Amino acid sequence: MKKVVLVLATALMLFSCGKEINHTNQSCGLIVSDNVEDYSITIRKSNGGYETITLQPGDWVNAHVGSEICVQK
Repeated sequence: MKKVVLVLATALMLFSCGKEINHTNQSCGLIVSDNVEDYSITIRKSNGGYETITLQPGDWVNAHVGSEICVQK
């Protein structure tokens, strides 16, 4: 019985973590260009608009042109 409770509690914690993200404070889109000088990327949003976002160097290294990204503002 303890194992069942533990599994249910773990599953509840995992599913509740995704709800904490406020999607209105995110910028999501396709990375269309990047700039090593200031570690920025330019994304094309789903509405067709473009936005340039400066990232931390470690995050910039993993952001590849042609891939989708969501960045917390």
